[in-house]
Amino acid sequence: MRKKDLQALLDEQAARYNRPEFIADDPIQLPHRFAQLQDKEIVGLFAAVLAWGQRQTIIRSTEKIIALMGGEPYRFVLHHQPDDLIPLQDFVHRTFNGTDLLYFIHFLRWYYERNESLETAFSNGINPRDLTVENGLIHFHRLFFSLEDAPVRTRKHIATPERKSACKRLNMFLRWMVRRDDAGVDFGCWHRISPAQLVCPLDVHVERVAHRLGLLKRTQSDWQAALELTANLRKFNNHDPVRYDFALFGLGLADKGYQLSTGV
Repeated sequence: MRKKDLQALLDEQAARYNRPEFIADDPIQLPHRFAQLQDKEIVGLFAAVLAWGQRQTIIRSTEKIIALMGGEPYRFVLHHQPDDLIPLQDFVHRTFNGTDLLYFIHFLRWYYERNESLETAFSNGINPRDLTVENGLIHFHRLFFSLEDAPVRTRKHIATPERKSACKRLNMFLRWMVRRDDAGVDFGCWHRISPAQLVCPLDVHVERVAHRLGLLKRTQSDWQAALELTANLRKFNNHDPVRYDFALFGLGLADKGYQLSTGV
């Protein structure tokens, strides 16, 4: 497939899926239910961290967390009392359990008592000249587990490039918060990180289609693969490469047997 034909396909599919109709079946619907920035951040983080398995299961589990926080995540994080935490102990979503949830709440309270927005937990690690958000992800991971009572078991739920992880869930969260256009799907409510620095979330659908399109050669699903894919997407849109996450994800969902010619 010639480069211009591939770009036409990606642009067409991105326009098809980057639209409000996409929200209804995707976990991004959850932060869309809130108007306050901090509510969007908290709910978006939980929805992204829990994002493995079927999308409806992810949505139901995140809705349960929202309910456990009384439908007011930011208020709950800042003002909960010890007795309010008791119901959280029984939460389970796959390997994410009550211990993990309680630490997330503990960290978020500590953080929001000192900061206005979760953005700086990432952006303070990023230099404007950095090509990607890699240093921001590393900074967030170190900050998140900087509290002395951080459970060892919770570390598997916050990825970092330092461990060669593709950081799919956190890259998705950053896409939601940072990307901005007129489509109404992503929020674009963070401004200290450039959309050009975002890295494409590498889930199984995106990875499969990217291989078939010749956008990804690396066989390991790791940070280098995410960088390779993003670098190739940047050839089509240097300012907003992760726009094509919609195209790759949509193609993967639409037809798992879709036959694509390889080569960029």
